This record gives sequence, structure tokens and C-alpha cells, in this order.
Amino acid sequence: MAAVNESRVPLLHDDRAAHAHERAPPQREVGGGTAVVTSLVAGAAAGALAKTTIAPLDRAKINFQTSQTPYSWRAAAAFLSHSARAEGAAALWRGNSATMARIVPYAAVQFTAHEQWKRALGVDDPQQAQQHRVVHLVAGSLAGVTSQSLTYPLDMARARMAVTGRARYRTLRSVFARVWAEEGARALYRGYPATVLGVIPYAGVSFFTYDTLKQIYHDRWGGGRSALASACCGGAAGALAQTASYPLDIVRRRMQTAAPHCATVPATVRHVYRSEGWRGFFKGLSMNWVKGPIAVGISFATYDAIKTSLRDLAKALM
Repeated sequence: MAAVNESRVPLLHDDRAAHAHERAPPQREVGGGTAVVTSLVAGAAAGALAKTTIAPLDRAKINFQTSQTPYSWRAAAAFLSHSARAEGAAALWRGNSATMARIVPYAAVQFTAHEQWKRALGVDDPQQAQQHRVVHLVAGSLAGVTSQSLTYPLDMARARMAVTGRARYRTLRSVFARVWAEEGARALYRGYPATVLGVIPYAGVSFFTYDTLKQIYHDRWGGGRSALASACCGGAAGALAQTASYPLDIVRRRMQTAAPHCATVPATVRHVYRSEGWRGFFKGLSMNWVKGPIAVGISFATYDAIKTSLRDLAKALM
């Protein structure tokens, strides 16, 4: 009897475990609406933090992109130093209000659109994304086009404020009012074709590289990623994306801020090449290799952290 009883103990234990497993409630997932809201909030916060961090470097970069002044790190430092002495340290963040007005909705829409496009194209699962790399790349590009199309006038206003004195454009509203009155409504979208052409490789490469590096990290080390690992993956993605799209970024800035001879993409390309040669299309790229990875790294790491926290909170409240 003892032998029989001993042989039944593990069976009874297994039965209890099986019943307990059957009674365990299924893991809850956030609904579609909650997922969209958490993506919007996390994307907005990520974009705001990243852009505010690099705003002084961004202003220096735009100044050289929109002029024929030769670029160097010394010249960039001199520009920032002169701006701070002439207008105060706050001048280093001049145009950041326009940046925030643009980047908050832009980043919110971009991150959310990326998740929705991946779902629509069937590459929201990591295994599917690895099998369909081109489609995964397209999802990132479409996310960039979606967000850029909805927020472009704010990007134009930010560029105008960054390269002009306070006397001409004191506020974001004054930029829109003056451009509308002096140049017409179409000027609010000047440079849009170059922007779309540039955002396709930028957003596509950025999202694709980040997701790929995340998956490689997970496959090799498993478990969750640290904030530092996310920032490093985002930094690498940012460096590659900036390099892939930088010449079109030069064209976009010239069209946004320059004279009528930069009214179209071909005209702007000819003007830059004739006045500065092929190097003119890469002016300031070395600064982008510094600020780009910092911004993208902060952005992706912040987005993942906030999105995960908000969705965990939503699950706990369900």
C-alpha cells in the first residue's frame, strides 16, 4: 500500500498543478485604443526630451546648412558662443518652442503610425519582421511620411526662427502670419518634396535598424533590455539614418529658408553644387553624427520605457 500511495503522490500533485493552470486567468493585453493612446503619449515625451537635449547643436547645424559659410567644429562653437553673448544663453534654444510645437505631435504620430503600419503590413511580430525585411523597412518609411505630412508647416517655422534674428520672427505665430502675407500659403510647404524624399530613407532605416538591433540583443542575451542598451541601439540607428538621408536634409533646409533660386528640388541641388560642390551636400554631417545618435538614442529609449510603463499600468487597472 505504501508503494501505491507513494506512486500516487506525484500524480495528485500534477493533477492539482494542471487544475491550477486551467483556473489561472489569461494574461491580459491592452486594447487597441489603449495601445494607441500609450504610443501617442510615449512618443510625444520621447520626442520632446530628445530634441530639447540637442537644441543648441541643431541650431548651429541649421545655420551652416542654410548658408555658404564653411563648416567646422570651431566655426560651430564660435557661432554658439557669439549667439550666447549677443542674445543670452536662452538664444541657444531659439526656435525650440517651434520645435516642441512640431516634435510633440510629430513624434507622437510617428511612433504610433509605425506600430499601426507594422500591424497593417503584417510585420508587427519580430519573426515576421525578420522574414520580410523589405516590408519592415517600408513600414518605417510610411510612418515617417505620415508624421511629416501632418506637421510640415511647423518644421518650416522652426527653420525660419533658427536662422533669423528675434526682430523678424518673435513668435511662432508671427512666422506663419508673415510667411502667409509675404510669400503665400504654398510657402508653408516649401521644401516638402525634399522632406518626403529624405524621410523615406531616414525613418525607414532608423526604425528598421533599431528593431533589428533590439532583436539581435534579445536573441543573444535574452531577457529585457536596459535603458543603456536601448539608447545604444537607437544611437546606431540614428547614425545610419542620418547618413542615408543627409543630402536631402540640406536641400530641404535651403528650400525652407533661402531665396527664390531654391524654389524647387532640382534648382536647389544645382545651386548647392555650383556654389559649394559635392561637399556642400554633407555640410554639418559630422555634427549630425554626434547629435543624431544622441537624439535618436534618447528618443527610442524614452519611448520604450514610457510605453512599457503605461501599458503595465493599464494592465494592472484592467
